[in-house]
Amino acid sequence: MTKLMGADSRLVEDGFDIGIRKSWEDAIQSVEDAGGKPYAIPAGASVHKFGGLGYVGFAEEVAAQEKDLGFIFDYIIVCVVTGSTQGGMIVGFAALDRADRVIGIDASGTLQQTRDQVRKIVDATSELVNLGRSVRADEIVINPDYAYPAYGVPSEETNEAIRLAARTEAMITDPVYEGKSMQGMIDLARKGFFPEGSKVLYAHLGGAPALNGYSYYYKDG
Repeated sequence: MTKLMGADSRLVEDGFDIGIRKSWEDAIQSVEDAGGKPYAIPAGASVHKFGGLGYVGFAEEVAAQEKDLGFIFDYIIVCVVTGSTQGGMIVGFAALDRADRVIGIDASGTLQQTRDQVRKIVDATSELVNLGRSVRADEIVINPDYAYPAYGVPSEETNEAIRLAARTEAMITDPVYEGKSMQGMIDLARKGFFPEGSKVLYAHLGGAPALNGYSYYYKDG
């Protein structure tokens, strides 16, 4: 898809890391060396100054839809890796005193690094939107139980969740992000984490194109 859109795609063998990579800095420098002016967007728009704003808007949109629907969601389930999605949601729902109801399902396998990055994004985004208070540590909720065996590697439980969502709801999830958050939501429901009658909103962030890279897992369904 990147080649189809004419992108200059460069593959490196540095391994997985949610932080800023030297290869990213090198790419920026190469554009400058060629006389260009790069606009640098990190993976997931994570530590970009405006990276969390879109999901502050998500919280505002959810609140507006809740008003129309006549009820409030008790929990919001979202995958977290680089942090801007959950970070933005936390700030948006903090304005409604509901930040701790955003449950991030970690898919990075680097829990402390992800937690630290979410914290930075939350603090920076809070300033941008003039939240007016500091988001407490207990309002940043990240569940690390479903990231195994590694980032980008689905467990059998992840694959079971992917198949269940596809076969019962025609919802396509991927083995890197949404498959793991779907696994987490299903498992938490089965364990009784959500009180009976809870209204749970699952935030699907896309990711379905990643299935193309895992066709060997799902060639038989």
